[in-house]
Amino acid sequence: MTHAHRAPIHCILPPYILEVIEMRGDEKLRRMAKRMQKDADAVRQARAAAAPETAFRGTPAFVGPTPAMPHREVYDGQYKRTLPGKLVRAEGDPPVRSKLVNKVYDLTGKVFEFYIKEFKRNSIDGQGMTIISTVHYGRGYRNAFWTGEQMVFGDGDNQLFKTFVDLSIIGHELTHGVVQFSGGLIYQDQAGAINESLADVFGVMVVQYAKKQTVSEASWLVGEEIFTPEVNGHALRSLRAPGMAFDDDILGKDPQPYHMDFYVNTYTDYGGVHINSGIPNHAFYLLAQYLGGYSWTKAGQIWYQAMQTLQNPRATFADWADTTVETAWRLFGAGSFEVAMTRRAWKLVGIHI
Repeated sequence: MTHAHRAPIHCILPPYILEVIEMRGDEKLRRMAKRMQKDADAVRQARAAAAPETAFRGTPAFVGPTPAMPHREVYDGQYKRTLPGKLVRAEGDPPVRSKLVNKVYDLTGKVFEFYIKEFKRNSIDGQGMTIISTVHYGRGYRNAFWTGEQMVFGDGDNQLFKTFVDLSIIGHELTHGVVQFSGGLIYQDQAGAINESLADVFGVMVVQYAKKQTVSEASWLVGEEIFTPEVNGHALRSLRAPGMAFDDDILGKDPQPYHMDFYVNTYTDYGGVHINSGIPNHAFYLLAQYLGGYSWTKAGQIWYQAMQTLQNPRATFADWADTTVETAWRLFGAGSFEVAMTRRAWKLVGIHI
């Protein structure tokens, strides 16, 4: 079956990487980048046409005292472009022969566990939504994305991209679903960059939760497993040091700013949603460092509860910063250390509230 288009597609590989590959890569890589750009644009345009009807869905219902259980389905796309594909492992099934299928099953379970235990959120929509994933999507497809209804993974190429089945990427993409079902953010300009930032923030927190890492122990990287050894880079993005995740002859240099002084005004990438997300990303990193311990116990709670109360699909960075400060005040008190540090984190990335 082929799903109807209902929401903007969210790919883990940003357009600026594909644009640089198209300029710097060999003939094979240039053709690959052009094809990926064309594919992503076509799907984005089709889904964006219906986005206004579904962008604002309201706050989900939260779970009660009965423990909620995940409902996972992993499909084999069989190298075709129709979704979801052939069901190969459903919730409760024993492991199958495919290590990739089992890994996706296990990692989506980690994301479910993170949201249910730390935020009392029952799956992506807050109401027990089945977590659907498709592996082996398309032939030679080098990306991963959230369709508005499910996760999709290409296989990589073993030249630049080793794998897209990475816990931070899965956490990132499923969080796009959480944003979608928490009121939504228009995928354009600063609202789109907040959307991308939330996906990055919760993607790295899922990894930290799974590894039980404190804020000082964590790498703060998104897509740490994605590159082959041929690429000069640590990951796709860094919350600790936006702009320093990679610097490669073919992929180019990480363009993310860490401060509003370096904000990138652009018509590409939907107004720089993957680029300027470095600014709110770094604000969260700074807050987590100030508060210490585990990122999800205080900083993560502020960000999650703020996401639920924002209810502004066209929010700017200043709107988002205001909402996080108000949320910190509500959770910890007006004169609290947490409120002061939330303000300070935003000030240090150039947003004064």
